[in-house]
Amino acid sequence: MSQQSDPYEHTPTAMVFDVFTEVSNELVGLLTHRSDAATDPAERELWWQRVLGVRDARRAADPQNRPALLEHITDWKLEIEQLKAAR
Repeated sequence: MSQQSDPYEHTPTAMVFDVFTEVSNELVGLLTHRSDAATDPAERELWWQRVLGVRDARRAADPQNRPALLEHITDWKLEIEQLKAAR
């Protein structure tokens, strides 16, 4: 991977997995807050299903599959930015 596509180029994969875990925790926190704050039961359930989806992806992740970890990190950081922007 080029440095541009892998900002963690010189970071050990174990540390990339730590970043993956932290980013997923931040996303789960934001999604849980959205679910808890929703007044409509259907909306609450949609947010909660997304929480479960992130949790399941985190549990299923292979800590040695660096490309997959990086893909999740990128996707989840984008989702975090979007959630924060929509406040």
